[in-house]
Amino acid sequence: MKNPKAVMTMILMACFMMTASISAKSQAKPKGKPWPAPATAIKMANPVKADAASLKHAKEIYEKNCKSCHGATGKGDGTKAAKIDISCGDFSSAEYTKISDGELFWKTTEGRKPMPSFKEILDESEIWSVINYTKSLAGGK
Repeated sequence: MKNPKAVMTMILMACFMMTASISAKSQAKPKGKPWPAPATAIKMANPVKADAASLKHAKEIYEKNCKSCHGATGKGDGTKAAKIDISCGDFSSAEYTKISDGELFWKTTEGRKPMPSFKEILDESEIWSVINYTKSLAGGK
């Protein structure tokens, strides 16, 4: 061993990184109770095309109504997320892209604590557009 001090520093850094990784995983918030959508909702097709204009408008809606909890990139790390006792979800995950647009529409429209209902806030076209936008965060649209 040419430099025992350097070796010891590397070992300590590796231990620190493993501890930080384990700690971050153990602090992950639970997903919350199951929230199944009705079969009729799951089968609904998104009538809004995910084109550049729609996604641009949807991003504006998202930033105004969703970003504070779901975060700028949809990872569930918005400024209000720390105050919520369950995970805000991760729109960039492969798991999220598997959820049908119809199910997402139903959940966004109906809401469930801590997520509010958006049926009185956004019109249907806006909700569908936001779904397209959130799916684009994971490359799903």
